[in-house]
Amino acid sequence: MADYGDYAAYFNGEWIPYKDVRISPDDRGFMLADVVFDIGRTFNGVPFVLDRHIDRLYRSLKYLRIDCGLTPVEMTALCEEGVRRNEEHLTRVGDFSIHPFITRGRQAGRIRDAGPATVCIGIRPVAFATFAHYYSEGAHGVIARTRSYSSQFVDPKVKHHSRLNFVQAELEVADVDPDASPILLDDAGNLTEGIGYNIFLVKNGVLKTPTDRSILQGISRGVLIELAEGLHIPFSEEDLQPYDLYTADEVFFSRTSPRIVPVSRVDNRAVGDECPGPITRQLISAHSEMVGVDIVDQAVHFANLTE
Repeated sequence: MADYGDYAAYFNGEWIPYKDVRISPDDRGFMLADVVFDIGRTFNGVPFVLDRHIDRLYRSLKYLRIDCGLTPVEMTALCEEGVRRNEEHLTRVGDFSIHPFITRGRQAGRIRDAGPATVCIGIRPVAFATFAHYYSEGAHGVIARTRSYSSQFVDPKVKHHSRLNFVQAELEVADVDPDASPILLDDAGNLTEGIGYNIFLVKNGVLKTPTDRSILQGISRGVLIELAEGLHIPFSEEDLQPYDLYTADEVFFSRTSPRIVPVSRVDNRAVGDECPGPITRQLISAHSEMVGVDIVDQAVHFANLTE
């Protein structure tokens, strides 16, 4: 992965090298995971659906009652400025990830006395080398024993850092298949999401995905649903179980940087007859057309540059 320590980052009102960002050990974000974040990306150096990411970020802030001291318009402008400040790196790395995060600030006795908020916006290269090979080989998924958080405890619509269940799921899955990505279930045994990605499957020409009752409302997920509707691909949000993955014709994950990750195996069972399958390929092609970048060719090209 490309080194981004010298990239310009916004930190509490200043632009400094990312390597100089320092979070106090007394910060509630570090102590209690009292922090929200979002991750967007650029295509050809232009932020993609940034307004949706900022909207989700501010919904998370509102839910947790954190005042970051910036309006959504100001946050958007700072994210866009961060991209401009790092433009010199764009030709070499291809595109950027945009990573704003906000903590409640330093601990000060009672929660109402904490603050001011810690605000950071990091700009990083898209890590093409971590996912480019999935377009030809397919990713592996394994259903973890650890479950998604119940909405009775932590609402999954909030994009937060309280993710110890994700860590545990990764460890469990690595014991089964070191190259696999975790797939989580809810308490009722329904499919939910992965550790930073949503899950789709295709069966008999119908694109299906879990309802948003127990998942993060993924921005990439929403874009793909819109693409499917525009392509007149039959679509359904419903409760899905492991059986539905095992018997699917196609499976893929949606995630910010790769957008669409074809899946070739689930719990060491082959998925469908080919990977990526025809509807997955159709969605990849439509997404590439939407953003003006062949997302597969770009990933393969810049992955080869960084290996």
